[in-house]
Amino acid sequence: MKRYGKKLLAVGLSLAMTVSFTACGNTSNGTSAENGTEKEKKKITFVLDWTPNTNHTGVYVAEEKGYFEEAGLEVEIVQPPEDGAEALVASGKAQFGVSFQDTLAPAFATDSPLPITAVATIIQHNTSGILSRKGEGMDSPKGMENHKYATWDAPIEKAMIQNVVETDGGNFSKVELIPSTVSDEYTALKTKQVDAIWVYYAWAGIATKMKGLETDYFSFKDNNPVFDYYTPVIIGNNQYLEENKETAKAFLNAVKKGYEDAINNPEEAADILCKAAPELDKELVLESQKWLVDQYKAEVTQWGYIDKERWNAFYNWLGENGLIEQAIPENTGFTNEYLPE
Repeated sequence: MKRYGKKLLAVGLSLAMTVSFTACGNTSNGTSAENGTEKEKKKITFVLDWTPNTNHTGVYVAEEKGYFEEAGLEVEIVQPPEDGAEALVASGKAQFGVSFQDTLAPAFATDSPLPITAVATIIQHNTSGILSRKGEGMDSPKGMENHKYATWDAPIEKAMIQNVVETDGGNFSKVELIPSTVSDEYTALKTKQVDAIWVYYAWAGIATKMKGLETDYFSFKDNNPVFDYYTPVIIGNNQYLEENKETAKAFLNAVKKGYEDAINNPEEAADILCKAAPELDKELVLESQKWLVDQYKAEVTQWGYIDKERWNAFYNWLGENGLIEQAIPENTGFTNEYLPE
């Protein structure tokens, strides 16, 4: 889940190199045209954004419980390459993958956008925010003044921090930015290497709590609704989506079943994820899974639904603040067309 700065750079660097591969974005992975009569399972490659974690549970549940097989699909779940899931999906070497609305921005803010589209959100709201040691005043953004923040040194990241700090009445220039790629939030906070870290609470926040460190936390979306963007999302290759609509719908329907099972039975879902990735801490997976029960769908009835106003609001904010190469037209980069009812 520690992917923000690296992924922004990877998406930006992959723009030019990936466009040249778009002609390969076809059905060559064993997926015949929709009007074909072949009865073989249609093959789909699904690329993660990071190592397996509870963001991905529904996909592993769908695989374990046979939902892909029932839909006539053979799904291979793979780790992302160095240049990210976006490049692999855009090139057509993977049909679907995991990305994030914020890190997708450079892919769309260009005259040659990557041929990818967000087709579902995995979690309904942005569950990221700032984690700090309890009782040191950083339970609100203004409290970051005169404290060390572990930054990825990414323009969007720093602009968001500046926005919430200043909106809360603070002075962003008083926040000490420490270039850092924190690999263990607990250790970094416990040893006071840094005072504040951007985390996804469902994983790093819970992991730190389980290790016995008391923390304060504030979320970005609670301080500025514009920052309630979609993270993470499932992306698809545009050509594949156009030429294989029914297969894409069948894939997302199976994935939806997996996430709904994770909502209804987090203990079973945690066991399935740990079976697929035995290197994971079972206790952390279970606690994270329980926390996400109310987050996968939240208040909506349709898993994966992307609200256009929230999607557009974040990209408009990026454009208005000069954080992307050029403005992203509204309703760019997402669709609800392939979601099951």
